[in-house]
Amino acid sequence: MRSHSYSRDITVKRAIKAPLSVPVEIDLVLEDRVSEFCGAVVEFGKETVTLEDRNGKRRLFPLKHNGFLLEGESVMLRRPQHPSAPAPARTASGSRSSEQERAKVAQAGRIYVEGVHDAALIEKIWGADLRAEGIVVEPLHGVDDLAEVIAEFRPTPHRRLGVLVDHLVPGSKESRIVAGVNDPNVMILGHPYVDIWQTVKPRVVGIKKWPVIPKGTPWKQGVCRALGVPEEYLLWKRILGNVASYKDVETPLISSVEQLIDFIFETGDAHLQR
Repeated sequence: MRSHSYSRDITVKRAIKAPLSVPVEIDLVLEDRVSEFCGAVVEFGKETVTLEDRNGKRRLFPLKHNGFLLEGESVMLRRPQHPSAPAPARTASGSRSSEQERAKVAQAGRIYVEGVHDAALIEKIWGADLRAEGIVVEPLHGVDDLAEVIAEFRPTPHRRLGVLVDHLVPGSKESRIVAGVNDPNVMILGHPYVDIWQTVKPRVVGIKKWPVIPKGTPWKQGVCRALGVPEEYLLWKRILGNVASYKDVETPLISSVEQLIDFIFETGDAHLQR
């Protein structure tokens, strides 16, 4: 506890530090002191500024807002001398894109997914990121033989393996299979949805919610029947065609895929530094 000691000269007053004035610019990272919302500037005008956080959520503030913090310091924004530059182009995954960036040579590491639909959806959203880092995604066609697949791959610290598993929930067949894998060079993550189709938000497909399919009925077949679609490929074409970015899929899928990409990417960094 601080002691109550004061200056004897009551005319002495502590100087109040005025907020630092900084020009607003694209990608400037700010935090709102009151709401604790933190994000980068993606656009601004004469009276307002828009911040976007790491999850893609945007919030509009007055340009003269007096609650901004920059690296912990109180700041007041001012308009720059030059006009607002457009926000950097983004890939479907939300990463900044570079028109001149070329795909890297494929790394030794791989990401395995359960099927061709999983691979196609991940390519649709994260394809630019995967090519930029030289990461290859391959379909497994199920995880029943996962232990054998991993043994055949022979993971090492410079040859890591990532695996994305559907319906990875406690008590499921998939969770029991995954529990039998113990290798520091293998990362297995998943999502709670029965199939990769279900990771796509219903509104994207034009439905209110995904149908509940009784046990014993093949899930995709049951979904097509419930939605009145005669063939699985027709519904899949609609699903994939309507997905434009990471905002169209559920958060558990986003989190797992990005962690797997980071896991394999770290292998490439470590290898290049040797």
